[in-house]
Amino acid sequence: MKLDLYAVYSIWLREMIRFFRLRSRMVGSLGAPFFFLAFLGIGFGSAGSSVSAIPGIPEGINYISYLTPGIIGMTLLFSSTFAGLSVLWDREFGFLKEIMVAPVSRIAIVLGRTAGGVTTAIMQSMIILISGLAMGMKLPSIEGFLLSFVFMVLIAATFIGMGLAFASKMTDMSGFSLIMNFLIFPLFFISGAIYPIERFPQEARVLVYIDPLTYGVDGLRYSLIGPGANTLPILLDLGVLALICILMLGLGTYLFEASEVE
Repeated sequence: MKLDLYAVYSIWLREMIRFFRLRSRMVGSLGAPFFFLAFLGIGFGSAGSSVSAIPGIPEGINYISYLTPGIIGMTLLFSSTFAGLSVLWDREFGFLKEIMVAPVSRIAIVLGRTAGGVTTAIMQSMIILISGLAMGMKLPSIEGFLLSFVFMVLIAATFIGMGLAFASKMTDMSGFSLIMNFLIFPLFFISGAIYPIERFPQEARVLVYIDPLTYGVDGLRYSLIGPGANTLPILLDLGVLALICILMLGLGTYLFEASEVE
């Protein structure tokens, strides 16, 4: 068990070193969320600061405050999903083969990658949160801020599991990127990250409620804005997201353990 824990730490540390060395990765992954926050927030925010200006947003909440948790969810989604790309990169250059023949369990490898992906995703999310605060968002309480970390971890781990599952069955990095882009943009837009889910047509609500990010963004709004900003009960958000997180990580781990490295 000690060896496995050391392996988890070593893989996590490698992900941290890689993250800080590849500054272009951080800039690239933060570019789209930052511009969404800045231009949508400023554009819609200039129309007014209350519900009367932006239909569907609870009264007394300005659009920057409403949008920031959604963009944090976007950052977590983008960063976590593409963590699977590092698996394909390691497979391409032989590192994955070396680590998988080492005397450590594959579960330890998955845990290390997940821990590294979650850490880097949350670090990037903090940059978006600070940007939102600079634009006028206000945190309701320390407790809400701490609860938001729970939702960030669950969102990141969920989509890391999804990315790992796809990466375990693929060998082409460009194909992986295309499939992820095909998935993550619909997941983002139907999650209610940009506008309230009440504004979706009734026929589209099924898609909204099967999107894991919906529950994550709703939980972040409760945590970072306060009660009343969320649409669904907070315990439902937490329970559904935790269940999906376990299922996704389980699927990713299973497919990774079953994968073969040539």
